[in-house]
Amino acid sequence: MIRKIIHIDEDKCNGCGLCAEACHEGAIDIVDGKAKLVRENFCDGFGDCLPNCPMGAISFEEREAPAYDEEAVKQKRKEEGQAAPAGGCPGSQMMQFRREADGIEEAAQTTSAGAVSRLAQWPCQIKLVPTQAPFFDGAKLLIAADCTAYAYANMHEDFMRGKVTLIGCPKLDDIDYSEKLTAIIRDNDIKSVTIVRMEVPCCGGLQRAAETALRSSGKFIPWQVVTISRDGRILD
Repeated sequence: MIRKIIHIDEDKCNGCGLCAEACHEGAIDIVDGKAKLVRENFCDGFGDCLPNCPMGAISFEEREAPAYDEEAVKQKRKEEGQAAPAGGCPGSQMMQFRREADGIEEAAQTTSAGAVSRLAQWPCQIKLVPTQAPFFDGAKLLIAADCTAYAYANMHEDFMRGKVTLIGCPKLDDIDYSEKLTAIIRDNDIKSVTIVRMEVPCCGGLQRAAETALRSSGKFIPWQVVTISRDGRILD
Protein backbone atom coordinates (compact mmCIF):
# COMPACT_ATOMS: atom_id res chain seq x y z
CA MET A 1 0.00 0.00 0.00
CA ILE A 2 1.03 3.62 -0.51
CA ARG A 3 1.29 5.41 2.82
CA LYS A 4 3.29 7.99 4.78
CA ILE A 5 6.35 6.57 6.50
CA ILE A 6 9.59 7.95 7.89
CA HIS A 7 12.81 8.21 5.87
CA ILE A 8 16.26 8.30 7.50
CA ASP A 9 19.07 10.06 5.65
CA GLU A 10 22.06 7.99 6.70
CA ASP A 11 24.49 10.62 5.41
CA LYS A 12 23.17 13.04 8.05
CA CYS A 13 22.72 10.46 10.83
CA ASN A 14 25.36 10.53 13.56
CA GLY A 15 24.16 7.34 15.22
CA CYS A 16 23.17 9.00 18.51
CA GLY A 17 20.20 6.66 18.94
CA LEU A 18 17.72 9.28 20.14
CA CYS A 19 15.25 8.38 17.40
CA ALA A 20 15.34 4.70 18.36
CA GLU A 21 14.67 5.63 21.98
CA ALA A 22 11.84 7.96 20.97
CA CYS A 23 10.11 5.50 18.64
CA HIS A 24 7.17 4.19 20.64
CA GLU A 25 6.71 1.28 18.26
CA GLY A 26 10.25 -0.12 18.12
CA ALA A 27 10.59 0.38 14.36
CA ILE A 28 14.13 1.82 14.47
CA ASP A 29 17.42 0.18 15.42
CA ILE A 30 21.02 1.38 15.32
CA VAL A 31 22.88 -0.78 12.79
CA ASP A 32 26.59 -0.28 12.06
CA GLY A 33 26.48 3.12 13.76
CA LYS A 34 23.48 4.42 11.80
CA ALA A 35 19.76 4.60 12.52
CA LYS A 36 17.74 2.32 10.26
CA LEU A 37 14.02 1.72 9.83
CA VAL A 38 14.25 -2.04 10.27
CA ARG A 39 10.55 -2.81 10.74
CA GLU A 40 8.43 -0.85 8.28
CA ASN A 41 5.23 -2.48 9.54
CA PHE A 42 6.02 -1.11 13.02
CA CYS A 43 6.17 2.52 11.81
CA ASP A 44 2.83 4.22 12.49
CA GLY A 45 3.73 7.33 10.48
CA PHE A 46 3.20 9.73 13.40
CA GLY A 47 6.86 10.72 13.53
CA ASP A 48 7.57 10.72 17.27
CA CYS A 49 11.21 10.24 16.29
CA LEU A 50 11.43 13.44 14.21
CA PRO A 51 11.78 16.10 16.92
CA ASN A 52 14.39 14.00 18.73
CA CYS A 53 16.85 13.94 15.80
CA PRO A 54 19.53 16.63 16.35
CA MET A 55 20.85 16.25 12.80
CA GLY A 56 17.58 16.71 10.91
CA ALA A 57 18.12 13.29 9.34
CA ILE A 58 14.52 12.10 9.58
CA SER A 59 11.65 13.17 7.34
CA PHE A 60 8.38 11.81 5.99
CA GLU A 61 7.98 10.22 2.59
CA GLU A 62 5.00 8.67 0.85
CA ARG A 63 5.78 5.34 -0.77
CA GLU A 64 4.90 1.67 -1.03
CA ALA A 65 5.18 0.12 2.44
CA PRO A 66 3.47 -2.59 4.46
CA ALA A 67 0.54 -1.47 6.58
CA TYR A 68 1.13 -0.56 10.21
CA ASP A 69 0.69 -3.76 12.24
CA GLU A 70 -0.44 -2.77 15.73
CA GLU A 71 -0.85 -6.36 16.84
CA ALA A 72 2.73 -7.20 15.88
CA VAL A 73 3.95 -4.18 17.86
CA LYS A 74 1.97 -5.31 20.92
CA GLN A 75 3.29 -8.85 20.59
CA LYS A 76 6.90 -7.64 20.41
CA ARG A 77 6.42 -5.49 23.50
CA LYS A 78 4.89 -8.46 25.31
CA GLU A 79 7.81 -10.70 24.36
CA GLU A 80 10.26 -8.09 25.61
CA GLY A 81 8.30 -7.56 28.81
CA GLN A 82 7.35 -3.99 27.98
CA ALA A 83 4.09 -2.77 29.43
CA ALA A 84 4.54 0.64 27.83
CA PRO A 85 6.24 2.12 24.74
CA ALA A 86 9.96 1.38 24.57
CA GLY A 87 11.24 4.94 24.88
CA GLY A 88 10.82 8.62 24.29
CA CYS A 89 8.69 11.07 26.14
CA PRO A 90 4.95 10.24 25.90
CA GLY A 91 4.24 13.94 26.33
CA SER A 92 5.94 14.64 22.99
CA GLN A 93 3.85 12.13 21.04
CA MET A 94 2.46 13.83 17.95
CA MET A 95 -1.31 14.31 17.86
CA GLN A 96 -3.72 16.17 15.59
CA PHE A 97 -7.07 17.47 16.84
CA ARG A 98 -9.83 17.94 14.28
CA ARG A 99 -11.76 20.55 16.21
CA GLU A 100 -14.29 21.39 13.54
CA ALA A 101 -14.51 18.09 11.69
CA ASP A 102 -17.95 16.74 10.80
CA GLY A 103 -19.50 14.73 13.57
CA ILE A 104 -17.49 16.29 16.40
CA GLU A 105 -19.70 18.30 18.70
CA GLU A 106 -18.29 21.54 20.00
CA ALA A 107 -19.86 20.74 23.35
CA ALA A 108 -17.36 17.93 23.77
CA GLN A 109 -14.52 20.44 23.50
CA THR A 110 -16.02 23.12 25.73
CA THR A 111 -14.92 23.84 29.27
CA SER A 112 -17.32 24.57 32.10
CA ALA A 113 -16.76 28.28 31.45
CA GLY A 114 -18.00 27.92 27.88
CA ALA A 115 -14.66 28.47 26.13
CA VAL A 116 -13.54 26.14 23.33
CA SER A 117 -9.93 25.08 22.82
CA ARG A 118 -8.61 25.85 19.34
CA LEU A 119 -5.28 24.07 19.67
CA ALA A 120 -5.04 21.95 16.52
CA GLN A 121 -2.06 19.73 17.30
CA TRP A 122 0.45 18.47 19.83
CA PRO A 123 3.25 19.25 20.55
CA CYS A 124 3.05 23.01 20.16
CA GLN A 125 6.42 24.12 21.55
CA ILE A 126 8.81 25.13 18.75
CA LYS A 127 11.58 23.12 20.42
CA LEU A 128 9.48 19.92 20.43
CA VAL A 129 7.47 20.04 17.22
CA PRO A 130 8.84 18.00 14.27
CA THR A 131 9.85 19.86 11.11
CA GLN A 132 7.51 17.69 9.05
CA ALA A 133 4.12 16.45 10.16
CA PRO A 134 0.70 15.75 8.62
CA PHE A 135 -0.83 18.75 10.42
CA PHE A 136 1.46 21.11 8.46
CA ASP A 137 -0.13 20.12 5.14
CA GLY A 138 -2.01 23.21 3.91
CA ALA A 139 -1.68 24.84 7.32
CA LYS A 140 -2.04 28.45 8.33
CA LEU A 141 0.82 28.85 10.77
CA LEU A 142 0.65 30.82 14.02
CA ILE A 143 4.02 31.55 15.62
CA ALA A 144 3.32 33.02 19.04
CA ALA A 145 5.28 34.08 22.09
CA ASP A 146 4.03 31.92 24.92
CA CYS A 147 3.14 34.93 27.11
CA THR A 148 0.61 36.15 24.54
CA ALA A 149 -1.93 33.52 25.54
CA TYR A 150 -1.91 34.86 29.10
CA ALA A 151 -1.88 38.55 28.22
CA TYR A 152 -4.52 38.44 25.45
CA ALA A 153 -7.82 37.03 26.72
CA ASN A 154 -9.28 35.85 23.41
CA MET A 155 -6.17 34.18 21.99
CA HIS A 156 -7.90 30.94 20.98
CA GLU A 157 -10.74 32.51 19.00
CA ASP A 158 -8.93 35.49 17.48
CA PHE A 159 -5.61 33.87 16.57
CA MET A 160 -5.46 30.10 17.12
CA ARG A 161 -8.71 29.08 15.46
CA GLY A 162 -8.06 27.34 12.15
CA LYS A 163 -4.28 27.50 12.54
CA VAL A 164 -1.40 25.27 13.59
CA THR A 165 0.08 26.94 16.66
CA LEU A 166 3.79 27.04 17.51
CA ILE A 167 4.86 28.75 20.72
CA GLY A 168 8.18 29.69 22.24
CA CYS A 169 10.15 32.22 24.23
CA PRO A 170 13.59 33.09 22.79
CA LYS A 171 14.70 34.50 26.13
CA LEU A 172 13.88 31.41 28.18
CA ASP A 173 14.84 28.86 25.52
CA ASP A 174 17.98 30.84 24.68
CA ILE A 175 18.11 29.48 21.14
CA ASP A 176 17.65 30.80 17.61
CA TYR A 177 14.44 29.34 16.20
CA SER A 178 15.14 30.47 12.64
CA GLU A 179 16.70 27.22 11.35
CA LYS A 180 13.83 25.04 12.54
CA LEU A 181 11.16 27.48 11.38
CA THR A 182 12.89 27.68 7.98
CA ALA A 183 12.64 23.89 7.62
CA ILE A 184 8.97 23.91 8.63
CA ILE A 185 8.05 26.61 6.11
CA ARG A 186 10.31 25.30 3.35
CA ASP A 187 9.41 21.62 3.57
CA ASN A 188 5.65 21.87 4.09
CA ASP A 189 2.67 23.39 2.29
CA ILE A 190 2.26 26.42 4.56
CA LYS A 191 -0.44 28.84 3.36
CA SER A 192 0.20 31.83 5.64
CA VAL A 193 2.15 32.88 8.72
CA THR A 194 0.91 35.01 11.61
CA ILE A 195 3.41 36.14 14.24
CA VAL A 196 1.96 37.20 17.59
CA ARG A 197 4.47 38.72 20.02
CA MET A 198 4.51 40.77 23.17
CA GLU A 199 5.61 44.41 23.16
CA VAL A 200 8.67 43.60 25.30
CA PRO A 201 12.05 43.76 23.50
CA CYS A 202 12.99 40.11 24.05
CA CYS A 203 10.03 39.07 21.90
CA GLY A 204 11.84 40.69 18.98
CA GLY A 205 13.94 37.53 18.82
CA LEU A 206 10.86 35.48 17.94
CA GLN A 207 9.81 37.95 15.25
CA ARG A 208 13.31 38.08 13.75
CA ALA A 209 13.53 34.28 13.69
CA ALA A 210 10.19 34.02 11.87
CA GLU A 211 11.11 36.74 9.38
CA THR A 212 14.49 35.08 8.73
CA ALA A 213 12.72 31.76 8.18
CA LEU A 214 10.31 33.30 5.69
CA ARG A 215 13.20 34.79 3.70
CA SER A 216 15.34 31.67 3.88
CA SER A 217 12.51 29.34 2.83
CA GLY A 218 12.56 30.78 -0.69
CA LYS A 219 8.76 31.00 -0.66
CA PHE A 220 6.40 33.95 -1.00
CA ILE A 221 3.82 33.44 1.73
CA PRO A 222 1.38 36.00 3.16
CA TRP A 223 2.45 36.98 6.67
CA GLN A 224 1.70 39.51 9.38
CA VAL A 225 2.93 40.56 12.81
CA VAL A 226 0.59 41.39 15.69
CA THR A 227 1.94 42.95 18.90
CA ILE A 228 0.21 42.52 22.25
CA SER A 229 0.68 44.99 25.10
CA ARG A 230 1.47 43.83 28.62
CA ASP A 231 -2.04 44.77 29.70
CA GLY A 232 -3.60 42.66 26.94
CA ARG A 233 -4.34 45.10 24.08
CA ILE A 234 -3.55 44.70 20.39
CA LEU A 235 -1.10 47.46 19.52
CA ASP A 236 -0.90 46.95 15.75
